[in-house]
Amino acid sequence: MILINDLRAGMTFELDGELLLVLDKTNNKTARSQMSIKTKVKNLRTGSITELSWTSGDKAKKAHIDKKEMQYLYDDSANLVFMDNETYEQIEIPKEKVEWEMNFLKESSIVEIVMYHSEIMGINLPDKVALKVTETEPAVKGDTATSASKNAVLETGLEVKVPLFISVDEVILVTTEDGKYSSRA
Repeated sequence: MILINDLRAGMTFELDGELLLVLDKTNNKTARSQMSIKTKVKNLRTGSITELSWTSGDKAKKAHIDKKEMQYLYDDSANLVFMDNETYEQIEIPKEKVEWEMNFLKESSIVEIVMYHSEIMGINLPDKVALKVTETEPAVKGDTATSASKNAVLETGLEVKVPLFISVDEVILVTTEDGKYSSRA
């Protein structure tokens, strides 16, 4: 068990059978009453974000999350298949669990798989991923007075806005948090 007072952003705990990740925590202490603690948490199974209120001294069950680096192999239409490079063990993750992450996965990519006991919670991606531009409109001459942008389709199928100087077959960096263009690779 862990005291709620000791929770920090990034810690995981169990509450009523749900696995929760602390995103933010604030303490509120007044002279007359016991300290109240508000936590913003993300449910790792459903992805929903909620706020919970506690009083000082409350306890929760600490949850140990395992993280393992694995290589993305292929998409078998229903699942994504990953392999542990040390044991060569393969696991399958249903596409519904990793819909957003699929926009950044290329074959042979190394990613971090997040597990709780033997239950797969999801994938941790790097902050930025290098992807190749497969389609984009040609730049229009004279359109560069402002920071104009155009649409581009990347090798994973993700569509992003890029500056006019980006052309087909260029490799760009895309942030995995919001899926936006960052820079040339």
